[in-house]
Amino acid sequence: MADYDRLSGMDFSFLKLETANTHMHVGACSVFAAGPLRKKRGGLDEGRLTRAVESRLHMVPRFRQKLAWIPVEGRPVWVDDRNFNIHYHIRFTALPAPGTDEQLKTLAGRVMSQALDRSKPLWEMWFVDGLKGNRLAVINKAHHCMVDGISGIDLASVLMETSPEPAPVPDPEPWTPRTEPRPMKLLADYVKRRALTPVETARGLRSFVRQPVQTIERTRKNLRALGAALAPGLHLPPRTPFNAAIGPHRRIEWVQTDLNDFKAIKNALGGTVNDAVLGVVSGALRGFLAHRGEKISGIQLRAMVPVSVRDESERGTMGNHVASMLAELPVGDPDPRKRLETVQQAMGKQKESKNALGAKTISRLAEWAFPNLAAQAARLQIERLPFNLVVTNVPGPQFPLYFQGAELKGVYPLMPLAQGLGLGVALVSYNGSLFFGLTADWDVMPDLAVLADCIQDSTQELLAVATGKAGSTERHKHR
Repeated sequence: MADYDRLSGMDFSFLKLETANTHMHVGACSVFAAGPLRKKRGGLDEGRLTRAVESRLHMVPRFRQKLAWIPVEGRPVWVDDRNFNIHYHIRFTALPAPGTDEQLKTLAGRVMSQALDRSKPLWEMWFVDGLKGNRLAVINKAHHCMVDGISGIDLASVLMETSPEPAPVPDPEPWTPRTEPRPMKLLADYVKRRALTPVETARGLRSFVRQPVQTIERTRKNLRALGAALAPGLHLPPRTPFNAAIGPHRRIEWVQTDLNDFKAIKNALGGTVNDAVLGVVSGALRGFLAHRGEKISGIQLRAMVPVSVRDESERGTMGNHVASMLAELPVGDPDPRKRLETVQQAMGKQKESKNALGAKTISRLAEWAFPNLAAQAARLQIERLPFNLVVTNVPGPQFPLYFQGAELKGVYPLMPLAQGLGLGVALVSYNGSLFFGLTADWDVMPDLAVLADCIQDSTQELLAVATGKAGSTERHKHR
């Protein structure tokens, strides 16, 4: 039995992209009704909450593992942390009175501004008491090399229950860490894997001899998809005020919307719910840039939209199983219906061109690329970003979830920022709502709250078109 797990090429790239200013962790701020989580005297039951998390860790073994680096190769592996201490990762804090959502956003921004300690398992969970309305917040973050958006939702469900009746908290299962491999063993295994490369090549040649037509067609398909995935890099979108150098500090805003509004837009105007989301984001960016006094007539921005390539057999597994598609955002068009139609057409072409397949092919190539070469390729890709921002949309369960009897009221996703990307938009659908989480650089986006208002404006504007009530909606006053 192996005593360590290898990182995929894509997981490794998230480590190499991380700098002092670009923290590559993903997270969420979840809000609960706090009553069931309190002791009789009113304070949080910290011991019970810690045990509740620890009792589920056997279901997510990566959360007890840390990185160990292979000599010469420079790519790490996952090994069990024999010094694992749950009390380092579970943290308790409280907001000062009055405990507003604005205070919570500030705290979430500060938590997301701090890099994770690479000598320990790469995750933290903050329980935040004192939120107005007898609510509790949980801010969690984990390095992107551990989880993607889809697996993050699956892992969150490990702690959640569908019944408001809290299950008894069992004692944590006994855990014996595997022996940490010595550096020379890791190096020897690396040399052995490299020696197998000619063997894999020979297998590919045998496959070609036996099934030449099928092999050629499969190769042609992958090359076409690869070309489609790389083509947008030849044409860069216009720069915006949020495409600037970023620092280490983050601002957080969020918006809760009604999922039925987006379904109504989809049903009336066609496309998918995600098309409606991108149409709303296009309108929101238009309003925000107009607020900034930017020239918006005729401009078209571009969003990178991650898509899952995780099949059913991989649900609940760790690591990244994502590809990406590029969505054109017609910010310069004043007509919300035409903006949505442009998004629908662009996304339809992306799907037909198998762009996601091409991105998956790139990630497969990274598996056997030498680490330094793969890392340099990742850096060059960031330096010539063919998009202005990331917009990621993760579907969640459409029924209430509970943690130890406390109902989950809202979940706001938090995302990392790459250099040159001062803004990211993440969404999670849950129990009839669609929750927008906006992450931005502190200095690049001091007016992030304006964009949050613009999302509400744009949603109502597009909904009015869908319901035939265009022109009758009341505009929000920007802060």
